[in-house]
Amino acid sequence: MVTTEDVRRLALSLPRTHEALVRDSVKFRVGRIVYLAISPDETLLGFAFPRDERAALVASEPEKFLMPIRSDERYNWVRVRMGAIDAAELREIVFDAWRMVVPKKVAAAHLFSG
Repeated sequence: MVTTEDVRRLALSLPRTHEALVRDSVKFRVGRIVYLAISPDETLLGFAFPRDERAALVASEPEKFLMPIRSDERYNWVRVRMGAIDAAELREIVFDAWRMVVPKKVAAAHLFSG
């Protein structure tokens, strides 16, 4: 199980990331683009994910992953139950979501410097 603090620690370690509180949800952004969002009850983590791949992800592990809420379906977005993943899975989710929203040069530089 991962916590909001785990998400915060990882996200804020990534270049250009900042945290915002929007309608009781903690969100992590690069510029104005949100790539992670924690539900107000801290049980779900929404994250940037390719729209054309999300149905397969949810179908592969429905006990972990959920489709986005209806208003977010138009975005590259999916959700995960925070209690269903471990630290290694969280690292992969956070990094891959961040990589979707930063310039390729920034992601590459971080990969080789980290």
